[in-house]
Amino acid sequence: MEASKKHYFSDLGVMLGRSMRHITRSLDTIISVTIMPIAMMLLFVYVFGGAIQAGTDNYVNYLLPGILLIAIASGVSYTAFRLFTDVQRGIFERFHSMPISRSTLLWGHVLTSLVSNAISVVVIIVVALVMGFRSSAGILPWLAVVGILMLFTLALTWVAAIAGLSAKSVDGASAFSYPIIFLPFISSAFVPTESMPAAVRAFAENQPVTAIVEAIRALLSDQPVGNDIWVALAWCVGIMLVAYYFAMRVYKRRM
Repeated sequence: MEASKKHYFSDLGVMLGRSMRHITRSLDTIISVTIMPIAMMLLFVYVFGGAIQAGTDNYVNYLLPGILLIAIASGVSYTAFRLFTDVQRGIFERFHSMPISRSTLLWGHVLTSLVSNAISVVVIIVVALVMGFRSSAGILPWLAVVGILMLFTLALTWVAAIAGLSAKSVDGASAFSYPIIFLPFISSAFVPTESMPAAVRAFAENQPVTAIVEAIRALLSDQPVGNDIWVALAWCVGIMLVAYYFAMRVYKRRM
């Protein structure tokens, strides 16, 4: 059993290294993932911010959690693209002919998604600090924020895996991310839900992004989180488990 675990983790390290080299050789993917959210943050803070009644004097503090979720949703689309490319080029079949653990092929892409999205999130937070973002939270709330963002990234990455393994075209592999990127706009990410019409407000208050945004926002401002954190965790874990189940089914069937 110990030798088997060692073999598995060494295979996983090889697959992670391979996938990360794709990232480092094409840094434009990380740049493109961060540019759009940063541009949106600049636009909303410096152009629309004065007209938006968010109930806070520091709008960038209010806006940042939603921007981070948009960046992650954009970033996982590249995971779907890389998986689709590996499938189309027969890379998986070549690796399966070798004595390696098969699940490590998929997990290599998943862990790469975590690393690349973490880089994007750090860059966006640095830009937000320059724009005036300030947090009174201590180390534990920040760790909670990191945990929520990691769970959110994993959940969307497994959704991306389904798209990447089952798509028939490059456009199809990345198209799944468009509605996910749009979700923060119908949530409390940019404006309070109280300002929305009744039907839109009902949807906004009962979709995953609002709970996740509210939990992160409360943690960063060192305010009571209430039930939002449990709702956010339930959404992230629920989506992740369901997506993982179907991704593995598609993976086994495809391979």
